[in-house]
Amino acid sequence: MGIRWRYLWAGFFVMLGACVQTPPPVPASGAVTAGSECRTPFARIAFDFEGASASTCAITGEREFDVLITPEHAPPINPSPWYAFRYESTGDALVTVNLRYLSGAHRYAPKWSDGNAVSELPIELSEDSKSATLRLPPGKGQVSAQELITTADHSADLRRWGAALGAQPFTLSRSHDGRPVEAIRLGRTDGPRLVVLLGRQHPPEVTGAVAMRAFVDELVERLAGDPQAFADHQFLIVPLLNPDGVARGHWRANRGAADLNRDWGDFNQPETRAVKAWLDALPASVRPVAMIDFHSTSRNLFYVQGDEEASAAQQRFRAAWLTGKENALPGYPFTIEPRNANPGSGTAKNWFHATFAAPAYTYEVADTADRAATRDAARHFAAALPTALETLKD
Repeated sequence: MGIRWRYLWAGFFVMLGACVQTPPPVPASGAVTAGSECRTPFARIAFDFEGASASTCAITGEREFDVLITPEHAPPINPSPWYAFRYESTGDALVTVNLRYLSGAHRYAPKWSDGNAVSELPIELSEDSKSATLRLPPGKGQVSAQELITTADHSADLRRWGAALGAQPFTLSRSHDGRPVEAIRLGRTDGPRLVVLLGRQHPPEVTGAVAMRAFVDELVERLAGDPQAFADHQFLIVPLLNPDGVARGHWRANRGAADLNRDWGDFNQPETRAVKAWLDALPASVRPVAMIDFHSTSRNLFYVQGDEEASAAQQRFRAAWLTGKENALPGYPFTIEPRNANPGSGTAKNWFHATFAAPAYTYEVADTADRAATRDAARHFAAALPTALETLKD
């Protein structure tokens, strides 16, 4: 192991709180820092904003840095190595950043922003995908695994939706860090049929958040134009279930080191427990009839109940909402996977279906999905929802 990697690992263990009585000497080439910054007379990178990764950095040249990308706890299910940092430099030379992945491999194409436009950066990827090299333009900018959608952005969406319909966002609970888990109730507040929309259980899954925002935008526009657009239905919308994970730049977990989409049924975490408590407090006349949980993965797909577990009404809902459209939406091909995925694992999909005998779908958007096509498709699915919901009525 070379000098650079010895000090990267030293910084990593400091970040995890390992007991090191005497810190190693700083090499002549620079310093190692955990979750703070690395600086030379010519360039600096920092992790001092919401959504930044708690990464360890090392100075390896006048304008070159290594960043060790690590999960927030033991290797998570489906690793989503998140990184986000900002940089600034003097002169006209490029800044080089080498991303080094621990317990995962490169997944997200880096997004560069100057505070206005966002563009995708080219990378040099190692054969094993365990490292990637970025060449950053001189000056300053921000780099992240996906475009940043922050807790403030989600809060602003809730207030925008509320203002359009005269509805008031509310706090379901507080996270481990004390951040609000915010929600809004749209449609007929006395409507007996409830549709639950969940988002951002897993922090890096930004394309799912892009889809959910457009989906709700369409619902709100339809309700604003016609308050009876969804007849006797109401909606509980929770766009950011994991605010701590998003703020802290986690790969997957909340502040309790838990994968929230494995906690449905146990309800050990305040975020999932709050949703259940809200549902438990509903009057007997109101019952969930559908749940959609927005996520991201390698391709566009819907995880739905298999034929063996879906009732005839649930199969009619799927046919009316999704079937036959797999290649019909411009720029947004998708697949439908009807199966009991992860049985007994505590996913929202499985819990909602088992508890309420309602169609409960995981709406997965590809990491690389075209953003405009993603938004258009989400609006289409939202517009088609009223017709599909009618098929669930006896």
